[in-house]
Amino acid sequence: MLERFVSQTKFTSQEDFESNFRIKVPESFNFAYDVVDAWAKENPEKRAICWTNDKGEHIDFTYAALKEKTDRTASYFQSLGIGKGDKVMLILKRRYEFWFSIIALHKLGAVVIPATHLLTGKDIIYRCHEADIKAIVCVGDPIVQSHVLEAKPDCPTLEHIISAGPAVAQGFQDLAAGIENAAPFVRPANVNTNSDIMLMFFTSGTTGEPKMVAHDFLYPLGHIVTGSYWHNLREDSLHLTVADTGWGKAVWGKLYGQMIAGASIFVYDHEKFTPADMLQMIQDYHITSFCAPPTIFRFMIQEDITKYDLSSLEWCCIAGEALNPSVYDEFYKLTGVKLREGFGQTETTCTVLTTPWMEPKPGSMGRPNPAYDVDIIKEDGTPAEVGERGEIVIHANPDAKPCGLFRGYLKDEQKTYAAWNNGLYHTGDEAWRDEDGYFWFVGRNDDVIKSSGYRIGPFEVESALVSHPAVVECAITAVPDPIRGQVVKATVVLADEYKSQAGDALIKTLQDYVKKVTAPYKYPRVMEFVDELPKTISGKIKRVDIRNKDK
Repeated sequence: MLERFVSQTKFTSQEDFESNFRIKVPESFNFAYDVVDAWAKENPEKRAICWTNDKGEHIDFTYAALKEKTDRTASYFQSLGIGKGDKVMLILKRRYEFWFSIIALHKLGAVVIPATHLLTGKDIIYRCHEADIKAIVCVGDPIVQSHVLEAKPDCPTLEHIISAGPAVAQGFQDLAAGIENAAPFVRPANVNTNSDIMLMFFTSGTTGEPKMVAHDFLYPLGHIVTGSYWHNLREDSLHLTVADTGWGKAVWGKLYGQMIAGASIFVYDHEKFTPADMLQMIQDYHITSFCAPPTIFRFMIQEDITKYDLSSLEWCCIAGEALNPSVYDEFYKLTGVKLREGFGQTETTCTVLTTPWMEPKPGSMGRPNPAYDVDIIKEDGTPAEVGERGEIVIHANPDAKPCGLFRGYLKDEQKTYAAWNNGLYHTGDEAWRDEDGYFWFVGRNDDVIKSSGYRIGPFEVESALVSHPAVVECAITAVPDPIRGQVVKATVVLADEYKSQAGDALIKTLQDYVKKVTAPYKYPRVMEFVDELPKTISGKIKRVDIRNKDK
């Protein structure tokens, strides 16, 4: 499969890879038909997904079974009037129905919007209004269903709410019954062009509400590098990426690049992460390739790893936060496996990576993906020299962009132009390059917080917090945390009538309030009460001063 889409599949060195890797772009490409269904035709009994959960259930899906399920799911969606260009939100945690649904929607040319189960009713309303969402498919979790039901009356474009079960609340359609009773699938005559929007993520920024990152039907091809040359996958690999399907990292590690490489995808559907359970999964299912944020590795090395047989584990990748070298050293000492970092964004695929031909440098992201033209530039726009700090950019024009780079922020030409102009896409992340061409992350030039793999925009938390009567104004920043990498901190100016209550009890009240108003993972774990916030002469909050004080 891989050889259909790349110039060559075997490379002898990093220099060979960087010089000769090319993606062969078909005139018309649809991942569902050209990869999933192609595997089902060529090797129907090949395992596509190995799914298990924390209740002991286990199902293997071959490509033949996956084609049959996704055809039925597509037919069911068709019966609801869902087709090309319609936007469908998926809130499915790690349920296997996520794979049925996303592949089925690709078969229809619809636009998929993965979303976290942590969204509140308010979050769902915002997304429906911005994206004109036609249907929501969600897990049968009572809390998730209650938020969807709460949002529905305020979402005029939302025609269908569908539950994947096991519970199907009143007002929801039953996905399992719909799939079971679906008519034979008939492929639409006109599914997509390469430039049509296929996938969209809402991503948090430092100001304003989340932006809509739009990817086209060539986006999966951009993940060839992710799967084959970062995760180092072969056709006999079994790969596990730790990510909920509501986050962009799920399609990085649980779908596109893995299936193009022919690897099997391992999915562990669990409610609460437990390092011992994750180690048990690696042992029992003979995982060969594993990718997770640094937080996961920090927890795992605190376990007695000698109790587990991890001999199947050949390859480990790490992303989402900068890697602490001590974690690298300890994991290598315990397992003999070197952690290989990578860097990318919701707007891109893996942009900088540590390939099989590179010796990892703990703390370095690696070297640029040759499918992109990556550079580091200084504030004056000139290329940064070795050792000089600057912003990571990608040289690209919208009319000739590489596979994997987003098409823009939907409905927001101004923000798109601010990030992507004059032939440069600005990542907003700063780094420096060493004499071997390795990139070293410095930090964001904006204020987005990365905590345990989550990407949190300060504005969303600030908006929630200031809606409480006790809060006059606040600033949200990140503070270092040995487990999560960063945690959210709120620096708060209280209303006069609440100043006498400043203390632990009020902190707990405000934290609980934020959990109710917005997604709970965003709440400030650290809170400080102050008389005033540092500001510029124009009245803007100087978050950098707060961050510097907290270092």
